[in-house]
This record gives sequence, C-alpha cells and structure tokens, in this order.
Amino acid sequence: MAERLATWVWVGASALALVAGMVNVVGYLGFEHQAITHLTGTTTLLGAALAGGDLRAAWQLAAMLLAFVGGAMLSGLLVQDSVLRLGRRYGVALAIEAVLLAAAVPLFTRGSFAGPVLAAVAIGLQNAMATTYSGAIIRTSHVSGMFTDLGITLGHALRGLPVARRRLWLCLVIITSFLAGGLLGALAFASFEYRALFIPAVVTGVTGLSYAVWKHRNLNADLRG
Repeated sequence: MAERLATWVWVGASALALVAGMVNVVGYLGFEHQAITHLTGTTTLLGAALAGGDLRAAWQLAAMLLAFVGGAMLSGLLVQDSVLRLGRRYGVALAIEAVLLAAAVPLFTRGSFAGPVLAAVAIGLQNAMATTYSGAIIRTSHVSGMFTDLGITLGHALRGLPVARRRLWLCLVIITSFLAGGLLGALAFASFEYRALFIPAVVTGVTGLSYAVWKHRNLNADLRG
C-alpha cells in the first residue's frame, strides 16, 4: 500500500496534481468556462445538453471526453502497464504532455476549441500514467477519490481501527497540490491569460527530465551493485 511508496512517487504525484490544478482553472476561467480535468461534471453537462437539444454544446462536451480518453489510450501505448514501475517510459510521456500543453496556448488564444481538446489529451495522458503503485490508487487530475479516501481513513481513526498513515498523507499531498495549482493558475491567468499554461508545461517537462535523470542514476547504481 502507500506505506511502500517511493520518494519519486510522492514528488511526482504532487507535481502532477499541481499541474492538473493549473490546467483546469485556466480552462474554467477562459474558454467557455470549460473544465479540463474532471469528467464527472463534463458528463453531467453532456447529459443536460442532450436533454436540452443543444447539439453544439453536446458535441464539444463529447469531444472533451473523447480527448481525455485518447490521452489515456496514448499512455497505455507508451507505458504499456497500469502499475507504476521504475524504468517505464514516463519521461517520454511527460515530455509529450509538456508539448501538448505548450501547443494548446496559441489555440486557446485564438479562441479555437482545439486548445481545450489538446489540454484534455495532455491531462488524460498524465492521469493514466500515474494510476497505481504498490496497491495505492493515485489520481493526479481530480481529487474526488482523494477526498473519499481521506474521509474513510478519518472514519477508521474515529472507530479506533488501524489507519494507513501514509495513505492519509498521500491524499493530503495530492489535494493540497491540486488546490495550490488552482490558486497559482488563477493568479497566473489574471496576469498572463492563456500563456499561464506555459507554467504547467515547464513543470511537466522538468518533472519528466528529473525522473529520467533519477532513473538513469538508480539503474546505473543497480548495475554496479
């Protein structure tokens, strides 16, 4: 479980939750208030659009859902596993995410719907990449599951049951990082508008590069051992 989470998983989960929070708030504050990262609201709005006969909105909402799924599918093609393991091609996936976010900026600026679509692909790729490690479910693009796990853990504590303390801390880290991303993204959007997306693009790229360096050093150490 989370007790066995490696340091790189904690750092990566925090950084990617921060990225998701920033991307989501930029999408919400900007292009037609379109949320990027959480599909529950998007699916609900799709149902409402279909019920109201608003085909334009329904098409856009469906496109956002498909874009997110497409990003997750791309992750499956690249990483080829549903479990986080050192040595997988996370650096490549993160580099692609950084490029997608950077490419979305001029599209957002021109008011093109392709902007939020590219952002949704990027976040779908990210969320699928960081799914499971040592039995602990990790979601970096939304925090509903984290809040649920937090509530369950606190309930166990009140009953006097054993508490997975590191799982509790993992929930708090991801929730706090997502919130911080929303705060930073909103402040950046107020000053830079859609260029604020360059910040999560850089964070993602640096995270990928850092992971690649860390992986290289650890693999070399294992070979020497």
